[in-house]
Amino acid sequence: MRKAIFLIQTSDRKGLLAEISTFFYSHGYNILLCRQYTDVRENKYFMRIIIDLCEQTTRKQLEEDFAQLARKFDLHYSLYYDDVPQNVAIMVSKTSHCLYDLLMHAEEGDLNCRIPLIISNHPDLESVADRFRIPFYCCPMVPDGKAAQEERVLDLLKRHRIDLVVLARYMQILSDHFIEQFPQRIINIHHAFLPAFQGGNPYERAWERGVKMIGATAHYATAELDEGPIIEQDVERISHENDPSDLKNIGKDIERRVLTRAVRAHLEHRVITSGCRTIVFSR
Repeated sequence: MRKAIFLIQTSDRKGLLAEISTFFYSHGYNILLCRQYTDVRENKYFMRIIIDLCEQTTRKQLEEDFAQLARKFDLHYSLYYDDVPQNVAIMVSKTSHCLYDLLMHAEEGDLNCRIPLIISNHPDLESVADRFRIPFYCCPMVPDGKAAQEERVLDLLKRHRIDLVVLARYMQILSDHFIEQFPQRIINIHHAFLPAFQGGNPYERAWERGVKMIGATAHYATAELDEGPIIEQDVERISHENDPSDLKNIGKDIERRVLTRAVRAHLEHRVITSGCRTIVFSR
């Protein structure tokens, strides 16, 4: 069964569900799943709908027909097909826990994607890439060489037709120019429960503050550091007996599972961005 996935958002008003579902029915499509959410404070309507692609029509015809409906009802939407795996690039520095988790889930088929390359600003994790037989590119950062380094990385991403960039503890701040090339298609893991402890050394600052819970946050990267729309978060309880090194070790497990869950949600087309917020459908 081939499926098409629509992510739709528009201003809320009566009859939207009926109009959209009637469109698919009248065109002979079977609706396999429909999830909706209404933000009453912002008067916005969000929908995720999956249909069975019938054989009597083409994808081009579906796209043209739905575009007419979208214009009529002012629907902002994106359309995806489940038989088209996305190309994912993973960017890392020196720590491997998030990288390992992503690679293992991809290898086991839990993430519907291809990973054609791993990029790092250090050579430390090349052996990990070798174990999974994925090409590894080291693009070191040298003084006054940030622009040139990013252009090299962007060239690699373009050549491999990358759809999604995952920053799996890539410890460099991306330029605005870089982020603009992949709007809402760069996922970063921050080792803190945002919006608390933005920037560097969050575990040290959390320990100094005496927090009783630490967490991690996966979000879309934007020009504003650690301010992008949040996709996934999780926490673990700690106590006064835990020092900063304990917090880092506990945090590793939170980071890897939060990042993988966020990447899975994106790859399964379950995330709609609305301003600084995200609507993440459970299925």
